[in-house]
Amino acid sequence: MIMVVSHQADVHATAVIQHLVLAGAEPLLFDTARFPGEIRLDMKHASGTYSTAVAIIDGVRHDLSAVRVVWWRRPQPFSIQAEVTGGEDREFAYGECQAAVTGLWSSLNAQWVNPPGRDEVAARKVYQLKVASELGFRVPRTLVTNDPESAAAFVDAEGEAGTIYKAFSATERAWRETRLLKPQERTQLSAVRFAPVIFQEHIRADIDLRITVIGEAMFSAEILSGETDYHVDFRMTMHAATIRPHVLPDEVVKKLRAYMNALGLVYGAIDMRLTPDGEYVFLEINPAGQWLFIEERTGQPITAALVEYLKVCDGGV
Repeated sequence: MIMVVSHQADVHATAVIQHLVLAGAEPLLFDTARFPGEIRLDMKHASGTYSTAVAIIDGVRHDLSAVRVVWWRRPQPFSIQAEVTGGEDREFAYGECQAAVTGLWSSLNAQWVNPPGRDEVAARKVYQLKVASELGFRVPRTLVTNDPESAAAFVDAEGEAGTIYKAFSATERAWRETRLLKPQERTQLSAVRFAPVIFQEHIRADIDLRITVIGEAMFSAEILSGETDYHVDFRMTMHAATIRPHVLPDEVVKKLRAYMNALGLVYGAIDMRLTPDGEYVFLEINPAGQWLFIEERTGQPITAALVEYLKVCDGGV
């Protein structure tokens, strides 16, 4: 069995599940947001080798001991029932859910794409840059700070070239794009005392790169963000940008493979920028990054590659 940890509104999970079904596999969508209210979970252990784990989802009983591969796509927060009203009680219930489900993950005899622990560490932007720099990539000059004086000094040092700033996270409900700091915004730097902000050197480039890695497969695409009206963050105007396949130099491919190995990841969506003088600058990696917008515009078979990888891990279904 192949288990997908995500949710029903995830179009990427839906696409992969549909392909797996057509290939004869038996994928199971495990939506952690439905636990504990809508998913019943039984885990039994006894002396010797006796150990079982069963999930009842929509009235169907699933033997989780049959799971051989797990795609750790986009797990959602647990949903504590409304009957649990007290703040401390809800916090306790959530912690118990967390302990039980993470125990389940650790008990599965399965291959992970990606292992949850590795995925969590790899998602830390400060760590991403450290590893990339150690492997020889150029990374933007970066300051993460909640000190207004440090922030002002960094902005002054970057001068006319400009400074971009961004948040550690962005969701559909709380979207935060990367922005180029405007002169009038400098007076607002004192606000960093409320929460740390990522400040970076502005890498001037007309080409953004999205590189999707699945095991040994690597798909590179270039996004001509320079032809749009917002070249700081391609996510804002990618619908208007030309997107096409890009051939990476062998040296960059080698470094990217070393990077994935260093992070212990099977899957990753890597963002880079290609400067006018041909330098590849590493920006970040998303261990659960999207790829359909690349596949639709370039024809690169990314979904098929991921499905094939999961099938092989499941015993070549």
